[in-house]
Amino acid sequence: MSRGEADDARLPAAFLRSGSSSFSEFLTSHAPHLVPSARQLPPGATIDAPHGTTIVAATFAGGVLLAGDRRATMGNVIANRDMQKVFTTDEYSAVGIAGTAGIAIELVKLFQVELEHYEKIEGALLSLEGKANRLATMIRGNLGMAMQGLAVVPLFAGFDLDTGTGRIFSYDVTGGCYEEHGHHSVGSGSFFARGSMKKLWQPDHDETAAVHTVLEALYDAADDDSATGGPDLTRRIWPTVAVLDASGARFLPEDDLARKVEQVLAGRRGDPGGAVR
Repeated sequence: MSRGEADDARLPAAFLRSGSSSFSEFLTSHAPHLVPSARQLPPGATIDAPHGTTIVAATFAGGVLLAGDRRATMGNVIANRDMQKVFTTDEYSAVGIAGTAGIAIELVKLFQVELEHYEKIEGALLSLEGKANRLATMIRGNLGMAMQGLAVVPLFAGFDLDTGTGRIFSYDVTGGCYEEHGHHSVGSGSFFARGSMKKLWQPDHDETAAVHTVLEALYDAADDDSATGGPDLTRRIWPTVAVLDASGARFLPEDDLARKVEQVLAGRRGDPGGAVR
């Protein structure tokens, strides 16, 4: 190997200098073309891209749940029936995506690296509020694309190690960050899901009761919103449910979800609107 080839194999100098604990700031400075918000559409252009729909969150005694349906739509077409919309972002937090699916997933991946980078540089976990604010900054950077119809509106939840409680944060397209209390929902079916949780959620719910509540809420959303996918018994497609508590982040196994969804469906037979629970 020649001397020139050996030099080319080395990392660029930017990678060897100390700097910010923010990976997104580093990426914006040294490889801006890789940042999702840097990809602007031509003026007046629109893209008909798949969109994620309903995400719900609810706290319980000792933690918080984050759940989502599995349907992605593109106009009046079902673009995907089993899309993953809920992702763990580190050991104690998770995010659910609503909005333009491709950009949202890319933003989540960048956010995951952002939190991992901070931990490696600082030697400690970022506080839960710090994580929520970092995500707000990243959403704010996507405002230009949001103005062209490619919006990302996630729902963020995590277990706060300082207070020992589960917390929920919502956002708007400008990057505004708002803490929600008890429960919340985003996406096209959010109005129906939120109304359901208002009737069912209780502050003293344990994990089992909270799981039942979010599954009922997603059922109600799918019942009235065509963009939200309900349980698919034929294809065995269930909602995704993440649990965040003192032991960390985990997803409910498919078999457990299947049993819990069957319980919800059994309760709706003869009473599809859920007037009596």
